Amino acid sequence: MGRIIHFVHQSLDGYIEGPRGEFDWPVMDSEIAAYSRELSTTADTFLYGRIVWGFMSNYWPRAEQLSDHPHDLEFAPIWRAKPKAVVSRTLQDAPFDARVFRDVESLARAKADESGTFLLFGGSELASSLTRHGLIDEYHIFVHPVLLGGGKPVFADVADRAALRLVESRVFDNQAVLLRHERVDAR
Repeated sequence: MGRIIHFVHQSLDGYIEGPRGEFDWPVMDSEIAAYSRELSTTADTFLYGRIVWGFMSNYWPRAEQLSDHPHDLEFAPIWRAKPKAVVSRTLQDAPFDARVFRDVESLARAKADESGTFLLFGGSELASSLTRHGLIDEYHIFVHPVLLGGGKPVFADVADRAALRLVESRVFDNQAVLLRHERVDAR
């Protein structure tokens, strides 16, 4: 059976983007970038919802032309080499040979049938849906020192309680805090 890890950056007040869709506030300093690269290299498949996929598939193939940030320059080749998957009811196919799952149920079947780790990057709607279905095994949430005052919450429409166990907390670059939780019933 496979695993799903949710990796996300959030504000202290619980948002993944600001009121106008801003995502210019996460700090990708050296320690967070190193953690992100390590987690990414150990994952078997990068997983996205349709909206985040649109941003990622537009940026990472040409990141070296758009940025000189060390994290971007080191992560771009990892992104291009790694298998990718998208959960979308509207996409027929996706560039870069990404697998398209039509719904959460088809992803759940793949998770049950395959070994390996799916690494879900951000995506409030998909993360919420996967959480409602009990499919996320670990949450790696970076809490950044910023209050956004509104925007898109990390989790929306998660009505049921889910028992989690804190397995790690750590301060990165003297500012962001990693909270890593496992589902209690996760292996």
